[in-house]
Amino acid sequence: MKKVAVVILNYNGKKFLEKFLPVVLSYSTDMAEVIVADNCSTDDSVDFMKRHFPDVRLIINESNGGFSTGYNIALRQVDTEYYVLLNSDIEVTPNWIGPVIALMDSDKSIAACQPKLLSYHNRDKFEYAGAAGGYIDKYGYPFCRGRVFQNLETDEGQYDDVKEVFWATGACMFVRAELYHKYGGLDDGFFAHMEEIDFCWRMKNLDYKIMYCPDSTVYHIGGGTLPKSSARKTYLNFRNNLSLLMKNLPDGTAFGIIFYRILLDWIAGLKFMFEGSIADLFAVVRAHFSFYRHLPKLIRCRKTLKHKNVSMMYKKNIVFKHFLEKKKKFSELNAEDFS
Repeated sequence: MKKVAVVILNYNGKKFLEKFLPVVLSYSTDMAEVIVADNCSTDDSVDFMKRHFPDVRLIINESNGGFSTGYNIALRQVDTEYYVLLNSDIEVTPNWIGPVIALMDSDKSIAACQPKLLSYHNRDKFEYAGAAGGYIDKYGYPFCRGRVFQNLETDEGQYDDVKEVFWATGACMFVRAELYHKYGGLDDGFFAHMEEIDFCWRMKNLDYKIMYCPDSTVYHIGGGTLPKSSARKTYLNFRNNLSLLMKNLPDGTAFGIIFYRILLDWIAGLKFMFEGSIADLFAVVRAHFSFYRHLPKLIRCRKTLKHKNVSMMYKKNIVFKHFLEKKKKFSELNAEDFS
């Protein structure tokens, strides 16, 4: 049995399977078993897999529970030392698995790791979903080395160092299987978006590390399941971000920070309104009402988790730094402002 399983969660992604699965198989099967988990697709993904890739293990989920539940159901059926959660819209490259596994083998405190994530369509640019490793600021706004909000840097080797980060991208996340199952995997309540940040934060609260490995590179299209700009994505991002903070912030700071974040969200909602993005405005409103409705459950969940002041969190407000102080690149942020 191989120690690595590459698990591609598919939902109506036949065109991506057709394009990228042969490349994954070509560059992976020497080290890993490749598995496709179908999340109750309504296209002919399953028939396509059975016809064209009969030797690839196919897990068929009975319903579409989103990214979180889809992976949780599938990975309970996969017995291996490491999982690679791989989006269907990613092109891998030669030797993309070996360096990451070698890094994780060298340090048992590494819970998860990601490769360098570049844009498929603009191949010298970092890609939005993970770039060279993820961070968040004290108010929960995520950003990356190589990507601050919509500003994507050109890859010039500036982030070619092995680095501890705050979160690893769910588009291509290597994770230690034992820890994934011991600590509950991805949060089913998130459905999609920021579930990997929640998982990584929980691991950091338990003193595990999240790493970035530049010796592995993949290319990501992005927006394969939800468009990059959609009210549904706005809703999930705003709702899940508040849930993320409620679950994981240290005691004594959680409620104050969340209150301030709520105010910032309403400012964002007003910005959507003035820009004419009424669907996004209503998405923010719906996200908040969902968060308030589920607050008792989140508080109960919080009581079961460990909390601490973790490393790699940005102690300033990245919104102000970017939009008011015009900090466009990660390298322009003060290293001393990371805890």
